[in-house]
Amino acid sequence: MAIEVTTKDCTALSDTELVEMADLSAGREVAFDIGFVSKQREEWVLVTQAREGSKLRGFSFCTLERIGGTPSLLVGLATVDQTSRADAALKGIMADQFRRALLAFPDEDVLLGTRLLRPEGFRAFNGLSDVVPRPNHRATGEERAWARRLAKRFGAEQRLDDRTFVLAGDGSLAGGIDFSPPKGAPVPEEVAALFASIDPRQGDRLVAFGWAMAEDLAAGRLGR
Repeated sequence: MAIEVTTKDCTALSDTELVEMADLSAGREVAFDIGFVSKQREEWVLVTQAREGSKLRGFSFCTLERIGGTPSLLVGLATVDQTSRADAALKGIMADQFRRALLAFPDEDVLLGTRLLRPEGFRAFNGLSDVVPRPNHRATGEERAWARRLAKRFGAEQRLDDRTFVLAGDGSLAGGIDFSPPKGAPVPEEVAALFASIDPRQGDRLVAFGWAMAEDLAAGRLGR
């Protein structure tokens, strides 16, 4: 059965849908409970859901906005079910959000910014340019500044190490992309090393961003 993806305003989310999202996260290393998921409805503008039939396979809360004039797609919280369809669900979610970004910012490059719980979350950046952080790359001053801008947008500027891009947790739940497929290609050691000091259960996250180029958005190549 095909994965079907839809995006709508967070205000249109029903309580039943919020319960589905919390249930999808239950039992994972970091479980986003119904209280936390409900708060996302208030903090973000759009929500994307991936379904296989009636079964929820993944969801993502996001906002399209300009940060200092720069078109940005910010993903606040995303979780994908740990099944054989995980990659398909993530690709579908990102493709629909990039489609929305194209509608909001035609003919412009768009920055995708988010927080990651684990290395596999970098799959959300497939096809993007100048992804930061990345192995064997020393971040420039402007890239470090972008990390600070994003950390501020996520309400945690004072807890960011802008050299490692690690956002230290305070023991409470924090958003981010929670993607960990049951099987797949091994994570390269140099990518895993970016997460060496991160404990997702304590709220630690890696701030990451990359650029969706205008021509790739227009061609519908991203997320496919």
